[in-house]
Amino acid sequence: MGIDIAIRKELIALARRADARKVDWSPTSPTVWQPSTVRNPNGILDQYFTTSSAWEFIAEQLEAGCEVTTVELRKPLGKKAYVLKIKVDANTPMIYVKVQLGSGTILGRSFHYSNRNKNTGEESE
Repeated sequence: MGIDIAIRKELIALARRADARKVDWSPTSPTVWQPSTVRNPNGILDQYFTTSSAWEFIAEQLEAGCEVTTVELRKPLGKKAYVLKIKVDANTPMIYVKVQLGSGTILGRSFHYSNRNKNTGEESE
């Protein structure tokens, strides 16, 4: 299921604001934020994503109308997050992105290649 245009616009605006972007791991709100392990398809100087280029990539994908699904988090239980699964080319695994809206912030929860669990069919977080 897609997301409301207002939420998409908020995600784009916050992803572009350095002071609004947060990636903080904690036991109650774990993250797998690994942009430096993902090849940047637009990178001329940087072959792999940096933290800044990852956020810009997210904003660009949202602007381009990529599919976004809403998921309910297990940690923190019941909170909502937004998932983007981005295919950049036929030879590269999908990029799995999960973000959460905070109070005037966007929280990075996942940025890595897609790792689907063969037993459960679920994406890793």
